[in-house]
Amino acid sequence: MVITLKDRARGVLTGLAVGDALGAPTEGHSPEAIRKKWGRITGFLDAGQHGSDDTEYALFSAQLLLRYAESLTPELVAEGWRRDIINPANAYKGAGFSEIIAIRNLSAGVNPPYSGQHLHSWSDGLAMRAAPYGIVFCGEPDLAADYVRIDGEVSHSGEGIYGGQAVAAAVATAVSGGNMDEVFNSAMKVVPAESWTRSALSRGIKIGSECETVWDALEPLYGNIAVPYYYWPDVAPEAVGIAFGLVAASKGKFDDAVLGAVNIGRDTDTIAAIAGAIIGALHGIDCIPEEWRNRITAAKGICIASVKDMEILPVADALAALYESRAQKRRMK
Repeated sequence: MVITLKDRARGVLTGLAVGDALGAPTEGHSPEAIRKKWGRITGFLDAGQHGSDDTEYALFSAQLLLRYAESLTPELVAEGWRRDIINPANAYKGAGFSEIIAIRNLSAGVNPPYSGQHLHSWSDGLAMRAAPYGIVFCGEPDLAADYVRIDGEVSHSGEGIYGGQAVAAAVATAVSGGNMDEVFNSAMKVVPAESWTRSALSRGIKIGSECETVWDALEPLYGNIAVPYYYWPDVAPEAVGIAFGLVAASKGKFDDAVLGAVNIGRDTDTIAAIAGAIIGALHGIDCIPEEWRNRITAAKGICIASVKDMEILPVADALAALYESRAQKRRMK
């Protein structure tokens, strides 16, 4: 069966949102605490689970991309944040330190890239919202990484930028029909060789590839990549390295990768969102269990009010259409 770009785009955003929702209850917990409280989690824990800041920031970035396309600049990103994110209507529930500090910097008149140069700039807040760029820049991982940097400079720098670039490049390769090895290679290529992110990616992919199952991979991935001695769990190299390792260990099976992320601990919603977006890009929306994808269809607006009630599938379709428009323009030249 041919998987269309539209199918893959839907898989990206739905996979991200489902992973975010599944991972929300275990966010910030250690593997031991998860096992003690829930045992092995194999699905949704209750009827009230839904997407959180990961899904809503990804939809917000998609809005910016759909509005400005290739004209997007750091200044326009900052303008969008000041217009729609720095707003009394927003509760910022679930928002990470990188976003909160960026909001304070922007409110004080600091502009990117300086607004993203702070003590928590290496968080995974960009990695969680980077996937839409991979859809629009399908087959162009370097360009996807360039535009994620444009988006990311408002809130991140250094390793925080690299984590987002790795995710965008992986999605850009996957939605173009690339195989898993090509997806991994494209992510590695856009990240500096001597960076913490590159090291975490390399270790994660190697560990995951050598494990028979995701469940075999949890302990070595956590032991080799997680930094549990750091109090806050939203560390970009950690989240990205573990997510890519779970994708490798899952052999491309959505349920296994995402549930592995839910059970591994630390920033579980973001790890699951990244893994879900990549596998959704590889195999399209039909790889996501129908029961799961039917539960997560629109944003709740718990973090960013401006995306409340935004439906995931129409946004995915619009991103795919933007890619097609770009491709048509190139063909006409």
